[in-house]
Amino acid sequence: MQTTKNVLVEIEDLKVEFRLHEGTVHALEGVSLQIPQGRTVGVIGESGSGKSVTAQAIMGIIPSPPGKIVQGRVRLYLPENGSERVVDVTELPPNGAEIRQIRGKEISMIFQEPMTSFSPVHTIGDQIMEAVRIHYPEVSKKEARERTIEMMRRVGIPRPEQRVDAYPFQFSGGMRQRAMIAMALICHPRLVIADEPTTALDVTIEAQILELLQDLQKEFGMSIMYISHDLTVVGGIADEVVVMYLGLVMEQAATDELFDNPLHPYTQALWRSIPTIDGELERLSPIRGALPSPFAVHKGCPFYSRCEKRIPGVCEVSRPPMIEVRPNHWVRCFLYSE
Repeated sequence: MQTTKNVLVEIEDLKVEFRLHEGTVHALEGVSLQIPQGRTVGVIGESGSGKSVTAQAIMGIIPSPPGKIVQGRVRLYLPENGSERVVDVTELPPNGAEIRQIRGKEISMIFQEPMTSFSPVHTIGDQIMEAVRIHYPEVSKKEARERTIEMMRRVGIPRPEQRVDAYPFQFSGGMRQRAMIAMALICHPRLVIADEPTTALDVTIEAQILELLQDLQKEFGMSIMYISHDLTVVGGIADEVVVMYLGLVMEQAATDELFDNPLHPYTQALWRSIPTIDGELERLSPIRGALPSPFAVHKGCPFYSRCEKRIPGVCEVSRPPMIEVRPNHWVRCFLYSE
């Protein structure tokens, strides 16, 4: 895919391996995608498809060892002095000063479970303030505290003047998630990666968190990479959707286009597995089989063994390329190749 205008993040042919005693896990097998400025890109797929590893690659936090980027580029296009600075994250030392300056200030992350992300021995306010003090050393402790209280108020935490000195165990699950969002946004990053941010929340709090993210996106003009296995949530928040399977992008298009016209057999199978509440009740149609072993090396399409539309002698022999079937609607499938 060609680089489009107003791109904030560009991932090109990214391959990531985890070399373990049991063998090598091929976590990403050549991922390419783009995140435009000010837009929300939803990334969906089953567990083990490579969604979180892609996010870790953007942040430069792939654990090494055992993880290693063996091929590809992760480019950030950052404005600087009226021009544009291109930063290749894959070339930066993971603990170097430049990548540490990017994390939190240019790119931040909302993790799945905030209780394990916050330190239990430090107050919520101190942990949010730390990002301000690291990236803006000229800001005094008093001003950092004021900024923290204001951001806590922005994300809907009641009585932030008192709650700023509370510990994580004194917050409910919903409030901890709001505090996590406040910590991710305190430096007004250009990209927020939300990795299953509402998994542990009930549907009411989930709806509030999603609305909050959309409101803050409009206010700050940030981009969002929203990772989820919940197709309905992604459909409500994303401008574009990327479908991943076993370390590859299988389909990518605008949200409405992808939901109305899913092309890849894997995407179609995901859609059939969504429960509906209108019309007659029907038995869910699960995707047959299971994800292949993460240690396996696939010469052909990784979805071949589970695909109901596979072409014997073709799909298992060579890997299908990404094809633009419709304008800006890309799919990796031999069904659409010449």
